[in-house]
Amino acid sequence: MALLSHTITLSPEFLGPRMREYVTKKLYLDIEGTCTGRYGYIIAVVAILEIQMGKVIPGYGSAEFEVKYSAILYMPFRNEVVDAVVGMVNTLGVTAHAGPLSIFITRSLIPTDMKFDPHSNPPSYSSEDQKIEKGTMVRVKITGTRVDATEIFATGTIKEDYLSVIE
Repeated sequence: MALLSHTITLSPEFLGPRMREYVTKKLYLDIEGTCTGRYGYIIAVVAILEIQMGKVIPGYGSAEFEVKYSAILYMPFRNEVVDAVVGMVNTLGVTAHAGPLSIFITRSLIPTDMKFDPHSNPPSYSSEDQKIEKGTMVRVKITGTRVDATEIFATGTIKEDYLSVIE
């Protein structure tokens, strides 16, 4: 959890007795579910701590409000183990999703006994006792991350002990 701030701009039709309610709604809509390179994914706004006095923008009639709030964040890190749902399987590897995070598992980091079967429907990697296809739950170790301004990408492995398909 972290303490953050955000500037909300309200147009003149929202300035009035219910202004505080509009600022709160706009904060939730603007912030929840977004990703920042600095803090990671903002999962949920927990509490609004302070809404500062608004400042009127000359020439527009709109007002800006600085809002301080606390939020639940998710910033993945290297060597973290997460449970993810497989979203896509192809010859290059597997793409899995752990909440908002997309994790690519390259073919070389999938156990060698698992072979790609392009003719199965849906396409899958399978061994004698396990099968990875779309919708399968896997336990993945994050091997690296790349942070952009609005998104985080990760690579992972299931080639180590205790990683692979979750029954």
